[in-house]
Amino acid sequence: MRQKKINPITRLDYPDPDVIRVNEIYYMVTTTMHFMPGCEILRSYDLVHWEHVTFVYDTLDSTAGQTLTGDQNIYGKGMWAASLRFYRGRYYICFAANDTGKTYLYTSERIEGPWKKGYIEGFYHDASLLFDEENVYIAYGNKEIYITQLKPDLSGPLEGGLHRLAVSDTGHPGLGYEGTHFYKINGMYYLFFIHSLRDRWMRVQACFMADSLEGEFTGGDVLVDDRGYCGQGVAQGGIVDTPDGAWYAMLFQDHGAVGRIPVLVPITWHGAYPEFGEKGRIPSEFCVPEGKTEYRYEPLVQSDDFRKEKGLSSAKEKERYGCFGFKSVWQFNHEPELSLITVDDDKGILWMKTGSVCKHLTQAKNTLTQRMSFPGCSGEVTIDASALEEGDHAGICTLQGCYGMAAVTKRNGHLCIVMKSKLSDQTSVQEVADAGDETEWEMAMIDQSVVKLRIEVDFSEMKDEAKFFYYKDDSWKQIGITQKLFFRLDHFTGCRFGLFLYATQKTGGRAGFQNFLYKTGQGIKVIKE
Repeated sequence: MRQKKINPITRLDYPDPDVIRVNEIYYMVTTTMHFMPGCEILRSYDLVHWEHVTFVYDTLDSTAGQTLTGDQNIYGKGMWAASLRFYRGRYYICFAANDTGKTYLYTSERIEGPWKKGYIEGFYHDASLLFDEENVYIAYGNKEIYITQLKPDLSGPLEGGLHRLAVSDTGHPGLGYEGTHFYKINGMYYLFFIHSLRDRWMRVQACFMADSLEGEFTGGDVLVDDRGYCGQGVAQGGIVDTPDGAWYAMLFQDHGAVGRIPVLVPITWHGAYPEFGEKGRIPSEFCVPEGKTEYRYEPLVQSDDFRKEKGLSSAKEKERYGCFGFKSVWQFNHEPELSLITVDDDKGILWMKTGSVCKHLTQAKNTLTQRMSFPGCSGEVTIDASALEEGDHAGICTLQGCYGMAAVTKRNGHLCIVMKSKLSDQTSVQEVADAGDETEWEMAMIDQSVVKLRIEVDFSEMKDEAKFFYYKDDSWKQIGITQKLFFRLDHFTGCRFGLFLYATQKTGGRAGFQNFLYKTGQGIKVIKE
C-alpha cells in the first residue's frame, strides 16, 4: 500500500460504477447509455489505473430508436447502472434499458465473453444482485427500495419468495434513494444508495444495514463531500475489498459537460458500520493498493491512424479492436450500419458513405465517438471530402444535445468549411435541446479537398467551452463561436468527440477520415505546424 493523491479516477465519463475483485484483478462496469457496442468492462490491478477488457454486447435489440431509423433515437436512454457479480465461477451482469422497458441478464464463464443474453421478468430500476448461498435477490427502485427474491435461474421473481419494501425516501423534494448496491458482509446485509440533500442539489452517499433480509434496515448518510469541486457531491457506486483486507468504494462525481467521473474512497469498518473517507469526507491523499507496478495499461482514449496492429493473438485483437473492428476506445453513437463503412488499412483511411437523408447531426448514422478528458483535451482529424455530394457534411463535433461542429460541406458545387451549433442560454440539467435548426456561425471557402479540422475543449472548474479550427496557410484558424457545453438529461452523458458524415439532400456521398489525433491536458494552445 502507498499513499497517493489519485482522484478523480480515469478523468473520463464512466458513471454509475459497479466494481468487483476476482483473485488479484478488479473489474468495473459503468453506464454506456445509447452508445454501441455497450456495457463496457474495465480492468485494474490497483483500483487507480484502468483499461478496457470487453463490451458485453455489440447491439441490444436493434429497435428503430437504437438504429436511428427515421427521426427516432434513444439518446438519454439505453442501458443504465449495471450490476456486476461473480458467483461460483460465473460472471453476471444485469441492467435495465429505459427505451425498451426490459431488464437484461448477461452471463459468461469468462470476463472477456462470450456473454449469453437473457432477461429478468419485470423492470428493475438501478438494480443490484445479491447471491446469498443458494438464494439470489435483486434490490432496486427509486425513493422506495424493494428487495425481491429471484428464481434460481434469475429469470424472474420466485413465487412465494421474499418481496418487501426495505427503505423508503418518499416525500423527498429532489433525488430520492436510488442507485442501489446490495451486499452481505460478515453476516450483515447492506444497501448503499445515492440521493440529494433536501435543501439543495448535492449528491450524497447513504448506507442502510440489517442483520437479516426480513429485519429493519437502519442507517443514513455516510458521505457528504464535494472534494472542494464546485459543490458537486460524490456518490453511487460499488464497494470492494483488496486481497489484504482493505476496503474501498468506487463512486462518481459530476464534472459538468465532461460527464460523471469515478472517485475512489477508502472505507474503514467500525464493527459493522462502514466509515467512508475520514468522518464523512474524502482525504486528498490516502493509501491505495500496489498492484502490478511495472504493468502498462492500455489508454482509455487514444489517437488513431485507422490501421490495425498486425500479429496480435485473437484474444488481444478482440480486446483492442472490440468496437466492430475499430479500437475499443471508440463507440458509435447508436447501432451502426456497417454496410456504409469501409477501412483502407494500407492507407489508414476510414471511409463513410451516406445511406439516408437526415436534418440534424444527432440523427447521423455511424458517428464514431470517444470520451472527452478532464480538465481539457483536443481532437483533430484529416478529412478527404473529394466525394461529397451537394449538402453533405463531414467533420468533427462535440456530441451532445446542444452540439457544435466544424465540418466540410459541398455548397453550390464548391467545398467550404462551416462551424454550426445548437445554442442554449439555459443551465438546468433538466432542459432538453429543442428540435429546431442549428445556427451556422461562419463559413470559409477552401480550394482543396483534403482538410484538417480541430476542436479544443476546456472543462476546468466547469468552464465547459469548445473552440473549433481548420488548417489553412500553414496555421490553425478559429472558425465560428466559442461553444458553451452542457451536461443535460436529453443525452445524459458526458460530451464526446464525434467523427460524422450525413446527407441533407441526397445519398451516395462519402468522406474519408485519417489521422485522428487526441491530446489531453488543460490550457491547450493553438499552434502553427
